[in-house]
Amino acid sequence: MFFARFLDQGARIDPEGTVLLQGDRRWRYAEVQVFTRRFARRARDAGFAPGSRGAVLSLNDAVAFQCAFGLHRAGMSWIPMNPKNGEDDARYTLDMFECDLLVFHSRFADMVRAIRPQLPRIAAYVCLDRRIGDIPSLDEWLSGVPDGWTDLPLDNDALAIIMPTGGTTGRPKGVMLTERNLAAMVATYLFSFVYRTGERPVAMAAAPLTHAAGPLAVPAIARGGAVAILPAPDIDAMLDTIEAQRVTEFFLPPTLIYRMLDHPGIGDRNLRSVRYFGYGSAPMSVEKLKRAIRLFGPCLTQFYGQSEAPALCTFLAPEEHVDDNGDPAPDRVLSSCGRPTALIELRILDADDREVPAGEMGEVCVRGDLVTPGYYRQPELTAAAIVDGWLHTGDIGFLDGEGRLHVCDRKKDMIISGGLNIYPQEIEQVIWSHPAVADCAVIGVPDEEWGELVTAVVETIEGQDISADAVLGLCRQRLGSVKCPKRVDFVDALPRSPNGKVLKRVLRDRYWAAVGRRI
Repeated sequence: MFFARFLDQGARIDPEGTVLLQGDRRWRYAEVQVFTRRFARRARDAGFAPGSRGAVLSLNDAVAFQCAFGLHRAGMSWIPMNPKNGEDDARYTLDMFECDLLVFHSRFADMVRAIRPQLPRIAAYVCLDRRIGDIPSLDEWLSGVPDGWTDLPLDNDALAIIMPTGGTTGRPKGVMLTERNLAAMVATYLFSFVYRTGERPVAMAAAPLTHAAGPLAVPAIARGGAVAILPAPDIDAMLDTIEAQRVTEFFLPPTLIYRMLDHPGIGDRNLRSVRYFGYGSAPMSVEKLKRAIRLFGPCLTQFYGQSEAPALCTFLAPEEHVDDNGDPAPDRVLSSCGRPTALIELRILDADDREVPAGEMGEVCVRGDLVTPGYYRQPELTAAAIVDGWLHTGDIGFLDGEGRLHVCDRKKDMIISGGLNIYPQEIEQVIWSHPAVADCAVIGVPDEEWGELVTAVVETIEGQDISADAVLGLCRQRLGSVKCPKRVDFVDALPRSPNGKVLKRVLRDRYWAAVGRRI
């Protein structure tokens, strides 16, 4: 019921108002309500009881997004499928998370044909846009279904989403998110932002709806706003949409923000409608963040969270991104993730689960209604990640004297070189500051003398050059000799997950394969 309850809340504000738009097509609140009720009734008539699981496989698409709402109204759990995954990952996800119903776009028909024989549990397939063999189109599947429907009683502990993790360290895990988790996320979002009374937002979903962009669109719907859906994060299309639809809020990961900042002519665009430009999901270059603040004004908004505690464990508000003169705030603020939000407890714990004082490094741990009850069908991983109610995020960081969280690195990404612990993100921040650098990753590679040799792998902006000596000189100047990389390699493009995160695991494999170990 998660999506449906907030859809109905928005419909009470203005049932004839626009809730979704894509290209020239618009959908009204009342229209989407009818669709989701018919979808829920059809799913129930087909034998999918509350607690069944349904997946949607599509690029960003307004009808596909409505199907997710329909699954929730039927009391089913939604499995968001990443459309960039290959056949093997798709099959694994659908099998591991026990999918019962698969709705897919015809562009994925070949993939569905290939994996269908290996997925006997799936009882029904539906194609969004056309019939494919014995698989009905969505219109055919819904044909003749009335819109009469009585919503189920709300169960805060019901499983709403099984969210596949990014899989940056191996096979994706299925993060279980309940009605309570997702309601806490929306409540935290609405509590953290300052909205004008009666404001009707226009959100833009350009990042994948199957990840942060989907759940983060729901608060706009709860306020009676509209969501402009883009099939893919094309920079020109995003800028056109912001101008044409007067977009007020949207979210992008750092890699897309970097591309937007370097896009020709962006300085000539009218971007004044944007009130909240959210970023997160990966570390952000402070220097590039300053450029974004100067371009967009005081609207940048940082979220820190993960699939296990979605989106809003901490929050750095727009006004905190600037000083009293409207210039970018000091680096000590911009390098942080903000302060813990109202509905979460956050502590920094040492290896013995003891809280450490401000300024001291440890693992970021959180608890509260935002935190997942665990991983689907993986009790051992659940027990390792959640101890006495505290989710161990795997992130290493500290709280500063003003209560802001600074995430220094993933625990698994820490480099031990010459017996010293080195946190790559500190080095990456320095390399990111060079104007010729598009992105970078710092990893440890095998070395007989040092154990792990600190190595920077750099992706440059197209048409710009930088030497290894320039990178090393910049790091030596800013960080000193101990933290300075000992080696710099250049690549055309860093390996990334379907969500845009740099895959350090893949980078390490290239260097460590010959030595038969990873440390």
